Amino acid sequence: MGLARTLAVTLTGLAGHIVDVEAHATQGLPGFTLVGLPDAAVRESRERVRAALSTCGVTWGEQRLTVNLSPADLRKTGTGLDLALALAVLGARGRLGRSASRVLGRTVYIGELGLDGSVHSVRGILPSVQAAVDAGVEEIVVAQEAAAEAELVPGARVSAISHIGQLVERYGGRLSAEVAAAVEQISEAGNNAPTVTAPEREPPDLADVVGQAEARQALEVAAAGGHHLIMVGPPGTGKTMLAERLPSILPPLEQTDAVTVTSIHSVAGTFNPAHGLITRPPLRAPHHTATRAAVVGGGSGLPRPGDVSLAHRGVLFLDEAPEFSAGVLDCLRQPLESGTVTIDRVGGRASYPAAFQLVLAANPCPCGKAGGRGLECTCTSLQRRRYFSRLSGPLLDRVDIQVEVAAVSAADLASPTSGEPSAVVAQRVLKARQAAERRLAGTPWRLNAEVPGSYLRGPDGGLSAPLSRRLMTALERGDLSLRGVDRVLRLAWTLADLEGTEALTLTHIGTALALRTSGVRP
Repeated sequence: MGLARTLAVTLTGLAGHIVDVEAHATQGLPGFTLVGLPDAAVRESRERVRAALSTCGVTWGEQRLTVNLSPADLRKTGTGLDLALALAVLGARGRLGRSASRVLGRTVYIGELGLDGSVHSVRGILPSVQAAVDAGVEEIVVAQEAAAEAELVPGARVSAISHIGQLVERYGGRLSAEVAAAVEQISEAGNNAPTVTAPEREPPDLADVVGQAEARQALEVAAAGGHHLIMVGPPGTGKTMLAERLPSILPPLEQTDAVTVTSIHSVAGTFNPAHGLITRPPLRAPHHTATRAAVVGGGSGLPRPGDVSLAHRGVLFLDEAPEFSAGVLDCLRQPLESGTVTIDRVGGRASYPAAFQLVLAANPCPCGKAGGRGLECTCTSLQRRRYFSRLSGPLLDRVDIQVEVAAVSAADLASPTSGEPSAVVAQRVLKARQAAERRLAGTPWRLNAEVPGSYLRGPDGGLSAPLSRRLMTALERGDLSLRGVDRVLRLAWTLADLEGTEALTLTHIGTALALRTSGVRP
């Protein structure tokens, strides 16, 4: 009878949980029982482990194996538990050295096994290693191809392997000469594999946009304060170009945000470890036929992050916004307010960060020709209202800036001067954000878009009586809701930060009202 224990990690959203893998071997009818609430992928690991160990020359014999995954009430997901399961089985069957049990119980193993015993990377390496470091684990063993990602975690002591036979030999086990030669060959191939370090593509520059001074100003204000934005205009006016260039004027991500964003992309399988931590604000632009699960997150089993989470601390761009299904657009309301999204499925619940900047682009009517001169528009007023009514009032009420993008004139197109490049605008945006941080020092908020209305309207908000009366007039007239008043105040403070002033003026309020109430009425 033998008992062995190893450690692994399972993920629930971005939260990693240490799993004790306990294997017990006893004489009896041959069998392999896996308990502890495993999902389908973990249950299938029995066959992968059996085949991988058989390849290494380990026969099952007349023994019954029971493997427990503790805590037993936590659902275990993914194929990353394969390596820990295999080592626990080897330890329980006495195929490792006597001193191995002490090391096995203090080491986390993360990797998927191939049938030949090779070790492969899995999704979510970064948050898994972070969870192991937070738990005080001495060493983390991962696949060779996942080493670069695992080493991004500060304080992690990482060992990389290409074949489970390497661990068998390290822990005092014996391999036949034929198996040892195969292990050495696979290990050398893994160590000598070329590292692809293709540079990240530079984001497009704002200087490419011709004209559109008002839209460029709205984009700068949105970047400085973290405000949501909708652009309405006919096709070919540059709405998509402007939205795609918003990340180029946003400041780089702070270290904490960079780790969170990288972890989300690691779980989703869209992270390239060769690029290192994601330090640029991401841009996600789903197609208008995307489903709720694709945009918000979901899937069978444990939910996966959607575009709202992949755009965390970046930009979520919905081009042709009225063409999206009403269900998808309505699902954006809650993450726009809270900055997180919680997805419930039969397989479990997962929460992901979703603090993104929403940018919507829309035509003014179904044919798209109503903006600008509008001489060729064939849509009736009823068709225009129906088209724009697809964007619900509660959603538009959460969008701070609403701007109309007119057609580019011939004079702008023929002008020899180009617009300001992204680098120049980004400097102004950075200074405005630094001014906001100084003003909001001692509060939990960093951006003007995050400040609640109760604070802005309170004694610490800096709102004078004349400015308050101006806003109350707009509220009584029906131009603004109470949420709209709060968002106008946020915009006004962003305008003040861009100007470098420390107090609000009527000019700031007037400009904020213009940015808030234009461009969305058919």
